[in-house]
Amino acid sequence: MTKLRKSTKANKLILGACLGNCVHVAGTLNFLQLAKAKGYQTKFLGPATPISTILDEVEQTDAPIIGLSYRLTPAAAYGLTQKLKKEVHKRNLTKRTWLFGGTTPVTEKVRKVGFFDYYFDGNSTDEDVLMFLAADCDPQQLAEKAHRMGPVTYATTLLARMAERKPWPVIRHHFGLPSLEETIQGIVKIADTKCLDILSIGPDQNAQQFFFRPNEMKDTVEGAGGVPIRTEKDLRAMYTASQRGNYPLLRCYSGTQDLLKWAKLLHKTIHNAWTATPINWYSVLDGRSTRSLTEAIQENMNNIAWHGKQGIPVEVNEPHHWSLRQAHDTIAVASAFWSAFITKSMGVQHYIAQLMMNTPLGTSPAMDLAKMWAKLALVESLQDNFFQVIRQVRAGLFSFPVDLDAAKGQLAASAYTSMMLEPAIVHVVGFSEADHAATADDVIKSCKIVRQVIKECRSGTPNPWLDPQIIARKEQLVSEASLLLRVLAELPEDKTPHPLLNPTTYELAIKQGILDAPGLKGNPIARGRLQTLMIEGACYAVDENGEVLSESDRLEVLVPKKLAALEEREKEHEKLVHKIA
Repeated sequence: MTKLRKSTKANKLILGACLGNCVHVAGTLNFLQLAKAKGYQTKFLGPATPISTILDEVEQTDAPIIGLSYRLTPAAAYGLTQKLKKEVHKRNLTKRTWLFGGTTPVTEKVRKVGFFDYYFDGNSTDEDVLMFLAADCDPQQLAEKAHRMGPVTYATTLLARMAERKPWPVIRHHFGLPSLEETIQGIVKIADTKCLDILSIGPDQNAQQFFFRPNEMKDTVEGAGGVPIRTEKDLRAMYTASQRGNYPLLRCYSGTQDLLKWAKLLHKTIHNAWTATPINWYSVLDGRSTRSLTEAIQENMNNIAWHGKQGIPVEVNEPHHWSLRQAHDTIAVASAFWSAFITKSMGVQHYIAQLMMNTPLGTSPAMDLAKMWAKLALVESLQDNFFQVIRQVRAGLFSFPVDLDAAKGQLAASAYTSMMLEPAIVHVVGFSEADHAATADDVIKSCKIVRQVIKECRSGTPNPWLDPQIIARKEQLVSEASLLLRVLAELPEDKTPHPLLNPTTYELAIKQGILDAPGLKGNPIARGRLQTLMIEGACYAVDENGEVLSESDRLEVLVPKKLAALEEREKEHEKLVHKIA
């Protein structure tokens, strides 16, 4: 006698089983694990499950979704599923979603039975499963998606795409070849493979600096560093090329001048998923434009504010510019805070905190994690109901060896360490970086390597936050970066606006050597006198004898009066607090 079925209302149960005599459970269990992560209730009926047992369970639970797998011979699968179809119709259990998973040959044969609503074969990925399940845990929506059997609709904004992929991070990769035609062809190829979620278009330096000033373009840098974008039509052509496969979102580097013009153009043509901008850079500080430091800072802030008004996420890539020039870790951590503070103050709701690993060269995995943890501790302290931080990780730009096989190992190793930071976005850097600009094939291979690392890490990694060495270094960096930030706030005479929002603060800090790096030696506006040294995998400021300088000792040499005034005021504050207590 059949038991009374439970109500279908709010029933989010997915049943899973290996059909007939099949005992290969891995695929079914993985599917159920992903479904559980998306908010579904799941129940596994086991390997080699008879049809009658499966249908009895469907009747008892009124499960709206049933996923069955079979990985043996195509002919046997065909016979079993024909029998299943007949029994399902006999028991009137057709009004629910039936899924099938198997090897590609088995699935091709089972399709001919014409029974299942959706199929997963040997070419299907975990992301395909997540896309299928991304229906807000509503079985009715999922059933409609399965029965529709049309093309999957992919999210068109970063936040929606992240929600689709959760609990997996979304994947981003940079792409831009010296030929527009080859770049467009490459975008088509990359989109068709569904290997990434966001494709970052890399324009050449002429485009970044002179797109709106074509008469100033230089023949010597034509196609240098990326694709030669010269017209609005070029951008639209790249967007059109991306509208296939899994419809990856596009984004593009901001210009190194005329940032607002660039922002509006990218928003109109490629629906820029988010913008990336520095605070102090793209100026005479790095030579990527002729903007003065004050002009650059103000224009960069205006660019951030414009995106905030449009509700577009913002990434500030300030910290790794300092680390790429060998600044000590304290400056990198402090710059992570002022980047987020400025972005929040400019009205941005979603802030992308980019965490570039392996930088400077010689940074160990443990010290990398400590530094990034320190950055996140400061940046995420700014979070509230309005301001949300999105973690993005990437391998170090200069960390890849020229040997391409060794470079693949570096990409995988960096990705493994990065995953311990629980990122929402993984920015894949092509393994070919040190040898040549990534081709479409290089992009696809790099993404596949990282996707496999992510899959392995999703099953669990060691907990680095229990390591006393990592904890001690993180706390040291938070303390030293906090001191540096307080000294920065002392620099401008005019305290309105907030010193960290005042371009004068950074100009003074750079000219006085408070913000400095060995890689700025010979710079027209920076001192370039800071000496740093890699010690046990971390980057420290050192004196002329190679002895480590604490941040307090370093600042004592540079701005003794400012440091003394700050310390005196903080002592008075402590006395007042103690007196009140």
